[in-house]
Amino acid sequence: MFGSNGKSNNVGIIGLGIIGSRVAERLRKAKHQVFVWNRTVKPEPNFLASPREIAEVANFIQIFVRDDDALKSIMAELAPVLDVQHTVLVHSTVSPDAMKAAAAIAIKEGAGFLDAPFTGSKMAAENGELVYYIGGEDIVLEKCRKILEVSSKKILHFGTNPGDATVLKIATNLISASVVEALAEALAITKAHGVSPEQLLEALIPNANCSPVITMKLPAMISGNFDPHFSLANMLKDARYAQDLARDKSLRTPVLDATALAMSQASKNGHDQLDFSVVAKNFDSP
Repeated sequence: MFGSNGKSNNVGIIGLGIIGSRVAERLRKAKHQVFVWNRTVKPEPNFLASPREIAEVANFIQIFVRDDDALKSIMAELAPVLDVQHTVLVHSTVSPDAMKAAAAIAIKEGAGFLDAPFTGSKMAAENGELVYYIGGEDIVLEKCRKILEVSSKKILHFGTNPGDATVLKIATNLISASVVEALAEALAITKAHGVSPEQLLEALIPNANCSPVITMKLPAMISGNFDPHFSLANMLKDARYAQDLARDKSLRTPVLDATALAMSQASKNGHDQLDFSVVAKNFDSP
């Protein structure tokens, strides 16, 4: 357990979306002293006025913001007050270049830094079952391990280079997005031929291609419950990061491109804040 004497073991959470808010609550329940900030004010305990204030009261700073621009803005606000006592953990899915730039700012000021994206959505965060992908020095990871363990079931260390864990996170997300688009197409074909959607689920469960993504998303797609566990807006953002990485190395990605196009159509239909499985609605009759 971390004490509240001074700021040495306090934790700051920046970004109170689906995951950040639940990680903060996990830390509170584990008796950690937690301070939070979000661009939109939320009725959370110890809500402070700025990222700078977070750094003034907490040495461990966990960042859960949405994209490159948001991370760049946060790091610019933190930089003047970071020092050797701080450790910055960036859990956002951003571009590897943005992650490397954030690391450079923290390290320049003497702070520790971890590239620390995660896999797992709303319920995983709520139940402390995220899996963190880590890029950073061993000594920094060990310093933060007890904090990460509060919200995770596994911590995977992928070397010391900031950006590498982020590449892996983007790569795994493109697989999830593509599987869900394939699932939406399979569901549409099944329904169009008069076969019960529930029978599709029954057929998939013992099939070699079944996965937690399928067993989680297909029932929701069948029922039309698109309560966000991972928003369409965020998955489309991540798909575009993946496309950027592919273009950078002149790689063709037809499956990724088709999936991004399907998500873009769902976004144009106004579904950004719903779960990314809402791509199933692309097949609804006009």
